[in-house]
Amino acid sequence: MTSKSVATALTLYRSRTLTLEQAATVGGCSTAQLEESARAFAPVSARHPADD
Repeated sequence: MTSKSVATALTLYRSRTLTLEQAATVGGCSTAQLEESARAFAPVSARHPADD
């Protein structure tokens, strides 16, 4: 599992080209590891709770 392969897998999963299971296979990791990576690299919202 390289960072490049995981990044590619996340991109394909987020674009709905692959299922989570397929993306994990491409990334060379488990679905749990891919989900963890997805959460770690999730886009950060520009909104802050204090803005409400």
